[in-house]
Amino acid sequence: MNLLRARVRRPGRLAAEASALLIAVVVAFPLYWMVLSAFKPAGEIESGEPRPWTLAPSLDSFRRVFGQQEFGRYFLNSLAVAGCVVIASGLIAFLAATAVTRFRFRLRTTLLIMFLVAQMVPVEALTIPLFFLMRDAGQLNTLGSLILPHIAFSLPFAIWMLRGFVKAVPEALEEAAYIDGATRARFHWQILFPLVLPGLVATSVFSFISAWNDFLFAKSFIISDTSQSTLPMALLVFYKPDDPDWGGVMAASTVMTIPVLVFFVLVQRRLVSGLGGAVKD
Repeated sequence: MNLLRARVRRPGRLAAEASALLIAVVVAFPLYWMVLSAFKPAGEIESGEPRPWTLAPSLDSFRRVFGQQEFGRYFLNSLAVAGCVVIASGLIAFLAATAVTRFRFRLRTTLLIMFLVAQMVPVEALTIPLFFLMRDAGQLNTLGSLILPHIAFSLPFAIWMLRGFVKAVPEALEEAAYIDGATRARFHWQILFPLVLPGLVATSVFSFISAWNDFLFAKSFIISDTSQSTLPMALLVFYKPDDPDWGGVMAASTVMTIPVLVFFVLVQRRLVSGLGGAVKD
């Protein structure tokens, strides 16, 4: 009977695996084409008959990218912005999620609904108000003008996601910790924090990618001081309306992708458990 069921289910399983493989190929193809174009010589990139391979790989595009004097500074600026956003948004979201889950206060439900509403507002609609806000605060042409908005936009999603993880931690565990003499601060940082760490990792991936790939804020808030620009702005160096350097654009995009892949590799184990669900009693 079990063998018969396995045979019946096998076609469905094969169809699911084939569908997953097809989706993976469709998703990965643009990345493959980006890396391929970065290694293609200029003649093949500009050819009217593009081919999905190259027989003469070249590092000229990467040499032009790393030959830019400001490229290293842009890279460090992006790393600083993304790092600050991940750490600050994670800590604030953890404390806020704990507050809205463990404590009862007026307008708590209204506050949670406001978090959802904040997620529905498009970033483009807030760019101009944020520009005037940063100008009045004297933050234009500084990395702070990129860090603060990204923290604000990352918090609603992070708080909502971490709220489920905090809520899944049984209150009996908290009461037992207090009985054993643990203070509230010790419980939060030595017991609760490690339990919700998978959720923090999942939210940190969202925050990191959002801050690392940001172009809109970097273009809007960094006006005159190019030393404060981030890595996405480096693409403009190679893109010229009359004569775009597509090899340079693809090589710079490939370099930009590497830190994201490294970040995923470092957090992949906790990311899987974070996306799989909250802590169970």
